[in-house]
Amino acid sequence: MGITKSEMFSEEQNKLAKIAKVLGHPARIAILQYIIKSQSCICGDLVAEIGLAQPTISQHLKELKNLEIIKGTISGTSVCYCINQDNWKKINAIFSEFLNINNNNLNCC
Repeated sequence: MGITKSEMFSEEQNKLAKIAKVLGHPARIAILQYIIKSQSCICGDLVAEIGLAQPTISQHLKELKNLEIIKGTISGTSVCYCINQDNWKKINAIFSEFLNINNNNLNCC
């Protein structure tokens, strides 16, 4: 049996692509921006703020939580979300390293 396409690439490349895929939806960016701007845990007011249906918001939160960009705590009957600071710093470092690769071929195109 042949290798899958993801096995052709390094662990670092796969990790960067996975993060980029999750961050590649504008609703997820809006959710993250709102949580960051709020500087506190967000409990249930995302639907009104973002303007999407609850099931849609829940699906986006699930994707962000699966990648551990956000974390949630149960408060009564709702779940409160905040940025996972440790993983946020790791993601920042991963993208910074990638975006700061020195391109020595300045005469290209």
